[in-house]
Amino acid sequence: MGVKNEKFLIQTNGFTDIIDITLNVNDAVKQSVKNAKDAGGDIKNAVIHIFSPGSTVSITTIEYEPGLIKDIPEILDDLIPAKKAYHHDKTWHDGNGYAHIRAAMLGNGITVPYVNGEMELGTWQQIVLIDFDNKPRTRSIIVQVMY
Repeated sequence: MGVKNEKFLIQTNGFTDIIDITLNVNDAVKQSVKNAKDAGGDIKNAVIHIFSPGSTVSITTIEYEPGLIKDIPEILDDLIPAKKAYHHDKTWHDGNGYAHIRAAMLGNGITVPYVNGEMELGTWQQIVLIDFDNKPRTRSIIVQVMY
């Protein structure tokens, strides 16, 4: 089994900023495939894992369309309000306890099959990064191709 890793950075606005990173991930996968070919390998089928280090960020898939871009922050604010006092905030005084809980619920990594040289995403499915923190951030995204 071989493993190729790529990494890219995304600037976010925080506050449940939802960013379509599908093309970035696809570019990273293409680079991994090219690097494997240069090393004498040929990746046709693989497992792709997309991960963002951090405890206030999530990686997931959605249909990236204007309605959901509004719906997701609204429903998360109903479930895990940003304006509520959390124990985390009492400990660290940083006001982002809600961001940690939201990220923990959604997770910060996903796995996508790579079959016959293509990521197996649904027609209306995009890979998104959601930054829940209460400030703009530079987020690192790691794309690992296992073949």
